[in-house]
Amino acid sequence: MQIHVVKSGESLWGIAQRYGVSYQSIAEINQIPNPGQLVIGQSMVIPIVGQYYYVQSGDSLWSISRRFGMNYQELARINAISVGSPLSIGQRLYIPRRPERTVEVNAYVEPLGGTVTEAQRRATREASPFLTYLAPFSFRVNRDATLTPPPLGDLPQIARDNGVIAMMVVTNLEQGQFSNELGRLFLNNPALADRLIDNIITTARRLGFNDVHFDFEYLRPEDREAYNNFLRKASTAIRGAGFLFSTALAPKTSAEQKGAWYEAHDYRFHGEVTDFVVIMTYEWGYSGGPPMPVSPISEVRKVLNYALTEMPGSKIMMGQNLYGYDWTLPFVAGGQYAKALSPQAAIALAARENVAIQYDEKAQAPFFRYRDDAGKEHVVWFEDARSMQAKFDLIKELGLRGISYWKLGLPFPQNWVLLEDNFVIKKGR
Repeated sequence: MQIHVVKSGESLWGIAQRYGVSYQSIAEINQIPNPGQLVIGQSMVIPIVGQYYYVQSGDSLWSISRRFGMNYQELARINAISVGSPLSIGQRLYIPRRPERTVEVNAYVEPLGGTVTEAQRRATREASPFLTYLAPFSFRVNRDATLTPPPLGDLPQIARDNGVIAMMVVTNLEQGQFSNELGRLFLNNPALADRLIDNIITTARRLGFNDVHFDFEYLRPEDREAYNNFLRKASTAIRGAGFLFSTALAPKTSAEQKGAWYEAHDYRFHGEVTDFVVIMTYEWGYSGGPPMPVSPISEVRKVLNYALTEMPGSKIMMGQNLYGYDWTLPFVAGGQYAKALSPQAAIALAARENVAIQYDEKAQAPFFRYRDDAGKEHVVWFEDARSMQAKFDLIKELGLRGISYWKLGLPFPQNWVLLEDNFVIKKGR
């Protein structure tokens, strides 16, 4: 699969001719609504086997082969060039499709307003062939140890029809916010904790869930050991009942990291008692914060590198956003929140405003600026094929278990095409 970035003056027909495919196939796979209006800087995936690489300044046969995980002599043979021949800037080399690695893939879906929307059902149906787990968000813990489930509709049936494991996400959400008081109540009352665990197992059996996933956030730092003890007890009971057991972790870079979202999450302990963890490596750029990439790869790498000192990569699911944000400038803390939008909507917005999409190489993230009808400046950070390929390469490099998406319902067709091109996706049992 080739990633192509649109340059000034290019047309879809010309791009298709360049790669020897039909322009209709490119428009279909990228879900381009107006093939006659491409955006400069827009990335798209081209449906070819393998890809082409164009030699850049400083490249050598050895450096290119290393970048793509192959032998430099094999690269020379495939492209019918001598190992000792100098490369020219702009020279095109064919890179064959690399051996695929098996990964697990999770996606959360968050039905709000008491029902599963048709858009969420459609997104779940479309994504399910690429998923190992589907995680309706969430089963909220009540103070009497009962559970308030999310709207489920036919989501469990869609999962079963596609060989996807249903993940039961259990949270300490109360009145729409993660509650440290609710956490304190259960983590320090053994009898209440036992009742909760029993209710979770009963509910999972009744509704056909196969993985129990704790997403307890914003816990009191002093409840770190209490949370560990609770998870030890829960793990024994839940795994003993035949379920998988997993947790969600805040993105830490050290065991001593301070902050209400981090201190109660003990990476090493979670790695010991779970089948796997989801690390929430996103939201550096968030709706209430200053403009920046949602998941800059440099920050993601720091978190994952730390995690690998506490647990094996085979237990780590890297978190990944399926959305971006549109900030109104100047940013004022406590002021107007940024608007979430899908990658497809971001491209459409750039087209409507007639602005080019730029790419931050350090963050591995696309962005653009525009002025609205009121004359206010905006900046949009989002995800595209390039940023996703960078994350997939990181998963391979670090030997991670897989990837977990937050959340379904925001269109991003290039992601799923690239995911399938990069990996063999393990299906449920």
